Amino acid sequence: MAPLLDSLPLVGALRDAVFLSATVGDIEQLTPTMRRYRFTGPRLQGLTWRPGQHVRLQVAGLLDSVLRLHPHDALRTYSIYDADPAAGTLDIVMCNHDYDRTVVTPARRWAAAIAPGDDVAFTRPQGNFVIRPEASYQLFAGDETASVAFAAMLRVLHPETAVYGAIEAAAEADHLPLARSLTQVERGQAPAADSAALADALRALPLPDHPGIAYLAGEARTIQTLRKILISERGWDRRRICTKPFWTPGRTGME
Repeated sequence: MAPLLDSLPLVGALRDAVFLSATVGDIEQLTPTMRRYRFTGPRLQGLTWRPGQHVRLQVAGLLDSVLRLHPHDALRTYSIYDADPAAGTLDIVMCNHDYDRTVVTPARRWAAAIAPGDDVAFTRPQGNFVIRPEASYQLFAGDETASVAFAAMLRVLHPETAVYGAIEAAAEADHLPLARSLTQVERGQAPAADSAALADALRALPLPDHPGIAYLAGEARTIQTLRKILISERGWDRRRICTKPFWTPGRTGME
């Protein structure tokens, strides 16, 4: 149930102007650590989006969060896993980070309480972490949180587009299925932050001797390392590298 403050007419009108409203259609466990939420509703019909973009999901009362001086608690960013504008559906996937599974966050409270039939609100799709088709090949590297955006991006690539990449997860079962094959890396009990395993996997990729376009996403410090490898060790121009930090230990609500 929405907090009392959010039920005020003025607050409701403002929310409807800024956010899309929908209903939770179904919830599916995709891997042991990743769960898909399908949103459905008439406001999602004809929705324009590009694979790789994200939405900002309301996981707590907006005005209530502001009055408690924690406005950042109200919204969380999630990549769009899939969307069908004709059917009026949009899917996101939530990942249970292995570094802090005991910490109670606004997003975890939302996930624990939400059920099919419940109302949800989120922004329109946004962001420029999207496919740049002009490259001779596409390179993807990131952890399991990146695989949600990567899944959407890989689905729309032409079958003849050359694809390289490495994707990391804690265990083999935690890998999200992807439309194109990427090198899979399992870190085991090693921390996901500043991942040496993913850096080594990127170095080992048999890339062509000329740059393509790279999409690096996931934990912030790991992304910095991967970007440095491409620039310093592979000689890439930084303008050919797209980055999207989703999380890092000790911080919440990252874009």
